[in-house]
Amino acid sequence: MNFKNLSFTELQEYLKEQNIPVYRGRQIFNWLYQKKAFSWDEMTDLPKELRRRFIDLNVGINSLRLVSRIRDNDGTEKYLFELEDQSKIESVYLPESDRNTVCFSTQVGCGMGCLFCATGRNGIVRNLTVGVIIDQILNISKLTGTQITNIVAMGQGEPLLNYESLMKTLRILNDPKGLGLGARRITISTCGIIPGVLKLAEADLQVNLAISLHAADNQLRDHLMPINKKYPLEKLLEACDHYIAKTNRRVTFEYALIDGINDRKEDLQRLIKLLTGKLCHVNLIPFNPIPDTNFRRSNPKTIAEFAAGLNSAHIETTVRKERGSALTAACGQLQSKG
Repeated sequence: MNFKNLSFTELQEYLKEQNIPVYRGRQIFNWLYQKKAFSWDEMTDLPKELRRRFIDLNVGINSLRLVSRIRDNDGTEKYLFELEDQSKIESVYLPESDRNTVCFSTQVGCGMGCLFCATGRNGIVRNLTVGVIIDQILNISKLTGTQITNIVAMGQGEPLLNYESLMKTLRILNDPKGLGLGARRITISTCGIIPGVLKLAEADLQVNLAISLHAADNQLRDHLMPINKKYPLEKLLEACDHYIAKTNRRVTFEYALIDGINDRKEDLQRLIKLLTGKLCHVNLIPFNPIPDTNFRRSNPKTIAEFAAGLNSAHIETTVRKERGSALTAACGQLQSKG
């Protein structure tokens, strides 16, 4: 077992079952999340015999092995981690002047099959456990020597198809006894899994929701994102309206601009019609190149005109600053290959 799969309450229950004083749970949580210990030897205020007992019980506190770490000139770092079953995942660290963000994975591979994304090329392997998700953030925090201030479920996999593990992870990280990370510093990005969006609307954790949209009509979105055939735009937007009504939180719509595919004037007008009047923000993403595709990034003039058109229609819009593309660490480029 891995203690990072357990909430604070579950850890106390486990210790009680093992006839270990439950106050040790607070010490262990402090070592795991505040001091970022990755070995029992580091936990010097736990009795040696207790640490040996945990080792004998095969209790783990780190589920990842660092395979590679590469850095771009802008400070972006990409990490390749190996799991206990030799599967591999990638995570990204994005430092800025006022924040340190980790983009973490929730699955090994991805089953969504979006045409413009490299992650799903080999399909889905499995969901990640709570401990593996948490360890991405804690390992990067320790390796960089920084306090992680923001986290984004935008790495490999579809987060809302691993909903229970994702939400348990976020509650542990939000817990003041855990990482104490504010809910509004947490973002979940989804390609539009409607049942997950509806469950998230009922959750009592005020995280940010980002929808990978990338097209404003069903025919094009069916082509680019096969999940649209199951959860078409009109149903997805209804779910977003429900989320906004329940939470009073705006939704971010992500839109990767691909030359000649979804960046035409008619695409802009469809997007304006789709989003007018909604409590939302549009994040335009200059398309990041991936192998074996004819897709190309929209030219800067087109991107600027697209953003201006949305803003003129009173739809708050920004163009995402390019980070990590030289490392193949940008949106849509992660492939578990380092």
